[in-house]
Amino acid sequence: MTYCVGLLVDRGLVFMSDTRTNAGVDNISVVSKMHTFEVPGERFLCLLSAGNLATTQSTISLLKQREVEPDKRKPPILSQPSMFATAKLVGDTLKEVIARSKPTGSESSEPRFTGSFILGGQIKGGRPRLFMVYPEGNFIEAGADNPFFQIGEHKYGRPIIIRTYDPKMELADVAKLLVVSFDSTIRSNLSVGLPIDMQFYEAGHLTAGYRHRFDHRDAYYRQVSEGWSEALKTAFDRLPPFEFTSTERAG
Repeated sequence: MTYCVGLLVDRGLVFMSDTRTNAGVDNISVVSKMHTFEVPGERFLCLLSAGNLATTQSTISLLKQREVEPDKRKPPILSQPSMFATAKLVGDTLKEVIARSKPTGSESSEPRFTGSFILGGQIKGGRPRLFMVYPEGNFIEAGADNPFFQIGEHKYGRPIIIRTYDPKMELADVAKLLVVSFDSTIRSNLSVGLPIDMQFYEAGHLTAGYRHRFDHRDAYYRQVSEGWSEALKTAFDRLPPFEFTSTERAG
C-alpha cells in the first residue's frame, strides 16, 4: 500500500508521497513514488504512483524511454502540447502495461497488476493542472469542487485536508497540512511509512520548485507530529462534556 497526495492552490501545486513498498510483513523496502520531468522555462510535470510496483515502474520507464522522433531523443511525456494530452499519454501507457501483464487468456485485468497515478504540472501557455489517472486509462481533473487527489491508503489523512484546505493557502501552509495528513495515516496504517517526499511547484515558474524528504530524524516532521497530537488532546478536553439526564440514568 502507499499514500500519495496532489493538491492545487492559487499559488501552485504541492505533491507528497510516502516511499514504503511491501510484499508481506517481512519484505518491506523504500522506493520513491514521485517522478518529475521538466524543460526549464517550458514545462514542469510531477507523477505520483500507487499500486503494483512493477506496473507503475514499467509505465514510468516507457514514458521516459519512448521517443516521438528518434533523432531528437526526447521522451514523449516532454513533447505533448498540453497537460490534457500528457494525462492521456500517461493513461494510455498505463492501460497498455496492465493489458500486457494479464495472464494468457485472461479477459479482465488482474487486481495484482493494477496501478494509478496523480499527474500535475504546467506547460507554457497553459495554467497549472492536476489529474488523477485510473488503471483503465481514463482520468479526471481537479477543480474548484475537487482541488486535490489522493491515491493509495487515503481515508485516514482525508478529513484534515477537507476541514483545513483553502485555495488561498501559501505553499508552506499546504506542506504543513499534508505533513499532518501523512502523520495521521502513518499512525493508523503500517503499510504507509517514512520517508516522505515533497515537491513544490509555483504557478508560472515552469521549473521544479523546492523538494524535500522527511525521515524519522527530521526535526520539523517530529515537531508537527507531536504538536498535532497535543493539539487534538487539548481540543478534545475543551469540548463540552456529555450530560446524562435523570430519565436516561434511571433507564
